[in-house]
Amino acid sequence: MKKLTLLLTFMVTVFACATVHAQVTTDQIVTEWQRAKNFTKTYLDAMPDDGYSFKPTPEMRSFAGQMLHLTDANYFFASSVSGKASPLGKTSAEKTVEQTKAATTKAVMDSYDFVISSIQGMTPAQLQESMKFGGKDLPKAIVLGKAFEHQTHHRGQTTVYLRLKGVTPPPEML
Repeated sequence: MKKLTLLLTFMVTVFACATVHAQVTTDQIVTEWQRAKNFTKTYLDAMPDDGYSFKPTPEMRSFAGQMLHLTDANYFFASSVSGKASPLGKTSAEKTVEQTKAATTKAVMDSYDFVISSIQGMTPAQLQESMKFGGKDLPKAIVLGKAFEHQTHHRGQTTVYLRLKGVTPPPEML
């Protein structure tokens, strides 16, 4: 019995320590978003000016449209999680920003800055607060993870746009 109790105590201790160490800090989340911002900037820089209006097929978004959709989502997720009002208000970057290299790049970078500053303004306790998202109660940190996945997904889609324009996509920035 003593061996079983000792084993269970050991397993609970290991699990508790692993859980504590598995929690990501606010600084680590910010670092990952800064990396994502820099990586996205390399994609924006790689596409030639005339490629911003490029659509692989008529029903797809343009390259700028993909990046501005990413922008709208960055504002939506960060605003939802932090409670900070989106600088876009109820407008959409995808529908209002001129789809040029300069205007798109500025809008996208501004959205990353908003995400990063929103996260920096949150405490670890706030990141663990639950919120309704997609019909579920989720910790805000998990919702930020979904935001990160979304921007990664749309940036990744633009790899094909670059290839079709004869541009080698930027290398990974892991």
